[in-house]
Amino acid sequence: MSEKTNTFSRFRRCPGTLPRRSFLRTGAAGLTISELLRAQATVASAAEAAAVSNKSMIVLWLWGGPSHLETFDLKPEAPSEYRGEFRPIQTNVPGIEISEHLPRIASMADKFSLIRSLSHESPGHVNSTHTLVTGYPGDLTETPPYRPNHPNAWSVITRLLGEKRPGVPVHVANHVRYDGAAYLGGGLDPFLVQGDPNNPGFQVPNISPNGVNSDRFSSRVDLLSQLDHLRRDLDSSGQMAAIDQFSHRAVSMLTSHAARQAFDISAEDPATRDRYGRNIIGQHCLLARRLVEAGVRLVTVDFPYVPGQKARSWDDHASVWNIFEEMKLRLPVLDQVVSALMTDLADRGLDKEVLLLVMGEMSHTPRLSSFNGQPGRDHWGRAMSVFLSGGGLRMGQVVGSTNSKGEEPQSRPVTPNEFLATLYHAMGVPLSTQFQDFSGRPVSMVPDGRPISELF
Repeated sequence: MSEKTNTFSRFRRCPGTLPRRSFLRTGAAGLTISELLRAQATVASAAEAAAVSNKSMIVLWLWGGPSHLETFDLKPEAPSEYRGEFRPIQTNVPGIEISEHLPRIASMADKFSLIRSLSHESPGHVNSTHTLVTGYPGDLTETPPYRPNHPNAWSVITRLLGEKRPGVPVHVANHVRYDGAAYLGGGLDPFLVQGDPNNPGFQVPNISPNGVNSDRFSSRVDLLSQLDHLRRDLDSSGQMAAIDQFSHRAVSMLTSHAARQAFDISAEDPATRDRYGRNIIGQHCLLARRLVEAGVRLVTVDFPYVPGQKARSWDDHASVWNIFEEMKLRLPVLDQVVSALMTDLADRGLDKEVLLLVMGEMSHTPRLSSFNGQPGRDHWGRAMSVFLSGGGLRMGQVVGSTNSKGEEPQSRPVTPNEFLATLYHAMGVPLSTQFQDFSGRPVSMVPDGRPISELF
């Protein structure tokens, strides 16, 4: 018997005449009964409740780990087995060079900053992600389920800052690859928007009551309320208030015109849609701009590959594909969407309010490898680049440098904790915040490290 069946077999009476399937599911993301029963969010402290910020963030995550030597930290003077095929070009800021395959971004260097000396020792994709987005080293075994042992930055921001505008989700994502709130409890997962926004028939599922008329939808909400009351009688821990808050936000989003309007990408000017690129990545990035403009706090866009290409990620091992052939397909798309986002946010006066972050979980080895004559690079976290734009940070600069072969930091090394502290500080999250882990022990949100002073 399933978990859902066991859960509801205890209730002998079901109010109203809803079919069993409708009883188990309200027809809206965030309102499934199983999700509500799992949403055991811990009670926020006074310091958390007082955290107020008008900042939003768009994260373009390059899953697999983009090589810094092909993107933002090229080494044209290094030996050929390091420098590869690509050459750097000048940006509009003297002294800053990036890849020749990113010309649009290069023309806007005064609107972004680069961290070139972020370094960590995690060897795999999952533990590298854990290290960078939680501040704590990840499990080296990398065995499923892939959920962090500490809350990631997206859950922390969702929990501490909450919604900017009633009726819109706090966090929207097009893919959940390695997400989790750990001991922060439930109700912090992103609202998931999958599919291709470039498709003329694209619709966001679960943003409306799915054809349910108002009377029937009201009956579902009434049923949910009765279930809440029953659970409240049974639960003396004081955590039901957190579940109620989560479910009420979900109902608010379902009935919100603002949310439906923000997700309606078909209402966007066709010229703007063309500027982002008529492909799944470009249109998800445009949707991200629409969402932050509507009041969404955090949008994470997973960009693993360009549809139609051989590569399925930025994990450019020689044994799977030719790094240079695949980069020539990916980088023009990255160039288009990032430049479009920077332009669009600035034109709408959102560049000081919205932080755009472009990165992956690692980089790849400075020394090229070869497999049957095919070039590639392997996992490397000891030197990686991160792209930041807007959010009130200081733009037009490079923080840190790597040595002549791009192997490790040469100046101003940046730790994952310093990077994470920078994101939190930029978003208005108090760095002194502590949580209680599953054993009740206080745990620092950022175990060690201060924000990167050059960016503030």
